Amino acid sequence: MRDLEQEIVSEIRAWSKHALEKPNPFFNNLPACPYARAAWEKDMVGVSINYVPHKQALYTLVSAFPDPLDLCILVDLKYEKDPDNFHYYLDRVNEAIADGIFIDRDIWVMGFHPDDDVDEEVFDPNFEATNDTIYAMTFIQRLSKLEESADTLRDTGYYDEYFKDPDTRNAWDTRQSFYRRLKNAGNA
Repeated sequence: MRDLEQEIVSEIRAWSKHALEKPNPFFNNLPACPYARAAWEKDMVGVSINYVPHKQALYTLVSAFPDPLDLCILVDLKYEKDPDNFHYYLDRVNEAIADGIFIDRDIWVMGFHPDDDVDEEVFDPNFEATNDTIYAMTFIQRLSKLEESADTLRDTGYYDEYFKDPDTRNAWDTRQSFYRRLKNAGNA
């Protein structure tokens, strides 16, 4: 299994270079994820592989986020096959985090399902997978760091096109409301 794990990590790293780290006209010629390259170079990205069809691996990473990482990617080999159910579940996990179910409220999760529609105007569809393994990914990171990073991008034009889509705007607004709840809980 070690070879498979190394192949998956190498593939994710190559995908990041291909899709997330290059200047992108959709994001005002900034990379889709302007912080990805530095996080990889500073060894601030962790990857965990889940082989079983239950959520304990996700709950463990949410409950005990491995600081000082910027991002932990849970590669799920036994993922929920329906992409709508997959994303609905992650939305419920974010609500549970905001409600304090996992104690640490400073966490945000988002996912990529292998059957997600990819907007070819935004992301170059020409990435060549390096192995035949199909998996979903859940990205786990500190909500506060994500919001602080988003604040630095707000005036750069990075979000101009992004906010034209009502679904992505709604996701942004939801994350902002959870961040406000986190900040207000810290001031209580």
